[in-house]
Amino acid sequence: MMKPRLLCLLMAAVMLASCASSPPDKPLTAAEPDDAPKNKKITKVKNVILLIGDGMGPQQMGLLQEYATRAPNSTYPDGLTAMARMMDAGTMGLSTHGPVDKLVVDSACSATQLATGQPAPSEVIGLDANGDPAPTILERARAAGLSTGLISDTRLTHATPAAFAAHVAHRSMENEIAEQLLTARVDVMLSGGLRHWIPASASDPQSAAHKALVERTGGSVRIKSKRKDEHDLLAQAQAAGYQVVMNKSELMEAKGRQLLGLFAYSGMHSGPAHTLRRDDPDRTQPTLPELATKALEVLSADEDGFFLMIEAGQIDWAGHANDAGWLLHEMLKFDQTLKRVMDFASQRDDTLVVVTADHETGGFGFAYSRAGVPNASALPGAAFVGRAYKPNHNFGDLAVLDRLYKQTATFEDMMGLYDRGQDKSPEALAAIINQHSDFKISVEGAASVLAREPNTFHHDDHKILSADTFPLVNDFEAFYVFGEEVRMDLIGRALAQEQQVTWANGTHTHTPVAVIAYGPPQAAERYSRFMHHTVVGQITAELLLGHR
Repeated sequence: MMKPRLLCLLMAAVMLASCASSPPDKPLTAAEPDDAPKNKKITKVKNVILLIGDGMGPQQMGLLQEYATRAPNSTYPDGLTAMARMMDAGTMGLSTHGPVDKLVVDSACSATQLATGQPAPSEVIGLDANGDPAPTILERARAAGLSTGLISDTRLTHATPAAFAAHVAHRSMENEIAEQLLTARVDVMLSGGLRHWIPASASDPQSAAHKALVERTGGSVRIKSKRKDEHDLLAQAQAAGYQVVMNKSELMEAKGRQLLGLFAYSGMHSGPAHTLRRDDPDRTQPTLPELATKALEVLSADEDGFFLMIEAGQIDWAGHANDAGWLLHEMLKFDQTLKRVMDFASQRDDTLVVVTADHETGGFGFAYSRAGVPNASALPGAAFVGRAYKPNHNFGDLAVLDRLYKQTATFEDMMGLYDRGQDKSPEALAAIINQHSDFKISVEGAASVLAREPNTFHHDDHKILSADTFPLVNDFEAFYVFGEEVRMDLIGRALAQEQQVTWANGTHTHTPVAVIAYGPPQAAERYSRFMHHTVVGQITAELLLGHR
């Protein structure tokens, strides 16, 4: 069972969500407090594995635990998740993550604060509060002679992995980020986002670059470049000594000490088009657990030690979409990855594993409601002799967990199927949703997903808000920001009552997130406190590098 103290800390996170990491009239403090627990006899940490569940607040962790332990058809025979196993064996604290001067963080800023241990502004990559490049733990580890690795199931140039080895003014500068990642000579880089690494001419189906990539990938990866130049970063990587791999079989067979793997045009998936069905035997993409296993194999060969960051980035994407079924599957994927890491670390006494999140996404939660109030039933206990058992509210059936697991496509792909189809009626959208979800939507509900309104927050010079109309949101509309993607949130709203789910928004919340540590006990104890992500970054760097 989970230790009571750790369970209480986790439950306290939501209640403490309105608390700040420093008094509101004071600037964010970067330094670790003087009373932080320290022990000069800490066992030297040779390796650090940092796992970041992007968008993974206590609520998302609770979804995983509820499914594992209480779903009638849970895929965990013993109900024991890797996360619970880590909590039981390690320590846990809580961390806030706000930017240097704002309330709510984005992934770029949050990951930058974890990577550098310094306060950062919103949406920057690898910069301090003034906008100057700040050294990251990965760069410092490399300078100290350690091997380094970055893994993500989003894009290698996406906010979280980028923050550990690049320094740019805005997270959208992914072409520049790709160049800097290559210059940083990270030993193992495995992710999606091929589009930022290939020359602009590769977008032309008749070009030699396009044909060569189609042949190389067997047509399993969309070949289209986001670059405006002819820089071929794959060729540059190979010239610099990287073994470049682009599918599962190449990854498994790779033997090099420097490895660049790009497995998707943008974000990765383990089956056709983000399918949520269990593993496709014909897939060409590796899974996040497989990426982690390969990275550990390569990096652990370095006798000096290593730093590895693993991001499960699509927890965040599911939260942005208000897609509870997708969210469950992303949490399961994260837990499978953590199991691989824990299996590795539990065989050693020199490896520190730290699990945290950059923020929580969506304000997810199960809630009780006035819909479907249960009928009276009998309970055998003495208190119910001559009295029926009849709660006043619908507190949610455990079967909801199994039904979420049965979802076979993400809301993103449901809308993709609708957009690519000829029939633009609500009936067509309802049919697509009902094909892939065990929770059904009515034609009227589908019509509400497709409804439009004038864009109340119009900005001419804004990438998204320059649109004249937006999907119609009836409450908290300012907090649904991503244009046509808001239709996914509206699917979530339409299914929410039956799913027993509520969502607060389509963006991020400032809810404190867990920081779980496993490894040398005196090192892991350093995280058992309420802190800010800058402090998490400082502690981690000190434990890995302070004795070198």
